[in-house]
Amino acid sequence: MTLKIYGIKNCDTMKKTFNFLEEKGIGYEFIDYKKQAPDKALLGKFANKVGMESLVNKKGTTYKKLSEEEKVTLEKEDSAFEMLKLKSSMIKRPIVEFPNGDLILGFEPEAILKKI
Repeated sequence: MTLKIYGIKNCDTMKKTFNFLEEKGIGYEFIDYKKQAPDKALLGKFANKVGMESLVNKKGTTYKKLSEEEKVTLEKEDSAFEMLKLKSSMIKRPIVEFPNGDLILGFEPEAILKKI
């Protein structure tokens, strides 16, 4: 089984995820938002599965630096997708996608093992 892992390479949570997967011998393909910006179709797929509220990392620095006007754009799906494409650091990480399409947001080792 090969998982798809979406995120940003230099993130500490991503590093924990990579280490965990490698220790457990779990194959994965990494999609780095900084090299391959998420498009509307991908963001829409994620939002349909987990909801926009879960997809946006509101605890992160990028979100906290937004103006109130920019935060309002995250309330409508189309403008939210545009903002997340431009500021992909605001997307919760990692997003772990299983071959059947199921998603896990964040580093959840037990949940990953359960699904495998």
